[in-house]
Amino acid sequence: MRDRTKLLLFIVVFVVLYFVPLDRIHLQRAILEAFFMLQDYAREHVLFCLIPAFFIAGAISIFVSREAVIKYFGARANKILAYSVASVSGTILAVCSCTVLPMFAGIYTRGAGIGPATAFLYSGPAINILAIILTARVLGPELGIARAVGAIAFSVIIGLLMSFIYKDKPVADSDLMTSEADAGKSRSLAQNGLYFLVLVLILIFAAWAKPKEAVGFWNAVYSMHWYLTGATLIVLLLMLFSWFKKNEISDWIFSTWTFAKQILPLLFAGVLIAGFLLGRPNTDAGIIPSKYVAMLVGGNSLFANFFASIAGAFMYFATLTEVPILQGLLGSGMGKGPALALLLAGPALSLPNMLVIRSIMGTKKTATFVALVVVLSTIVGWFYGFLF
Repeated sequence: MRDRTKLLLFIVVFVVLYFVPLDRIHLQRAILEAFFMLQDYAREHVLFCLIPAFFIAGAISIFVSREAVIKYFGARANKILAYSVASVSGTILAVCSCTVLPMFAGIYTRGAGIGPATAFLYSGPAINILAIILTARVLGPELGIARAVGAIAFSVIIGLLMSFIYKDKPVADSDLMTSEADAGKSRSLAQNGLYFLVLVLILIFAAWAKPKEAVGFWNAVYSMHWYLTGATLIVLLLMLFSWFKKNEISDWIFSTWTFAKQILPLLFAGVLIAGFLLGRPNTDAGIIPSKYVAMLVGGNSLFANFFASIAGAFMYFATLTEVPILQGLLGSGMGKGPALALLLAGPALSLPNMLVIRSIMGTKKTATFVALVVVLSTIVGWFYGFLF
């Protein structure tokens, strides 16, 4: 069977290479655009977003006991606390749909229930406080409020539905006793909390996006974000030398590398495909011209909202880029309902994101998660279009 699969793959690759019309200018542009998008992704997101996120995921895997994750996010956890924390996590983590993946993998592999874990997976990129403020300023306050309320509600609803469909098995007390291990025993709870806080601050400051207006608090933080990143890195180094054993640091680095080698190849492949199909934002260099997208999302039909949700789910949005893209689409005739549908589906999902989620929790659960996001976005966008 394995040899048959290899033979089929060789045949498919040969046929594609033989017949693909590489002399077509539009196809050449799309291929180049795929690599341009991958280059932009590497420059803008790998060093300052993904690598800090990988280190956070590695730290969760090594220094957070499985018992603690199960206690607060497992099948027996307090549902109100678990979903409350998971649903508002994005207000703290200004991350994109790909940067949230290592952290999701970290808590999911440590025993978090499918419900709270997927609530966190959705809310991480969807409830970005900077993006919501920018949405309200550029696209109107009603759309900004609808995005914020919808994203928080979605994270809870999707988490609860995932938990209902794929019921988590409660972990036995004997398993909890054996899962305590040595995680964090050499440090106090306060020390571990400060350590994770510093890791999160490094991610936040390193990935801080430039605001649209060159005044105000957000711009002041942006002007200092590299100094703040450096300061928190120094604090982290002091913590590592003072509080951690050498073998703990080695285990942390190895765990970080494990997440990186699992996730990065799939992300890069997904970014290449997304760049080839749709191109970078505002370039119209993908194989699918953007004018057709704009044509299909006019008005407020169910199809327009569904198409906007699907398009948003497969496109890759870097943090904050969805707002100027939508501004251009609204100017080209996009309806407000489909605009909200894209805002609710787009930042939380992307093709690279889906490929990685599938490797973490399987095809069936990934398909269900994506379907829930698309269907809910379609319905809410359609309803919103009637009101405004």
